[in-house]
Amino acid sequence: MTTPATWAGIASIVVTATAGDVLQSRAMKEIGDLGAIRRSQGVLCLVRRVVSSSRFMLGLLFMALAFFSLLVTLSWDDVSVIGPASASLTFIASAFAARIFLKEQVDHRRWLAALFVAGGVALLAR
Repeated sequence: MTTPATWAGIASIVVTATAGDVLQSRAMKEIGDLGAIRRSQGVLCLVRRVVSSSRFMLGLLFMALAFFSLLVTLSWDDVSVIGPASASLTFIASAFAARIFLKEQVDHRRWLAALFVAGGVALLAR
């Protein structure tokens, strides 16, 4: 049986991974086309632009927090519960975050997929 602590850990994974994805996506849109920057200004300039982006670095921090949350949560319950639940709920949260924070158009197929994923997680939790 999945405990409330396990669900709190899964929620931590989902929130931090989604925040990291959104921050890094926004940062990469601000930085621009990496191939064009590399061709015109060189690799060192490219690395400097990425590393100096506060959004990118904050996104990297959130992705690291998601990873460590995953490790801690795996010590509480089985990977057969935590892996699918955290991955699928992150998929759903990313769809909402892309729509709200990044103003991306999320098509009906992705929403339908999110609905099926939510159903699968509900079946898994039983």
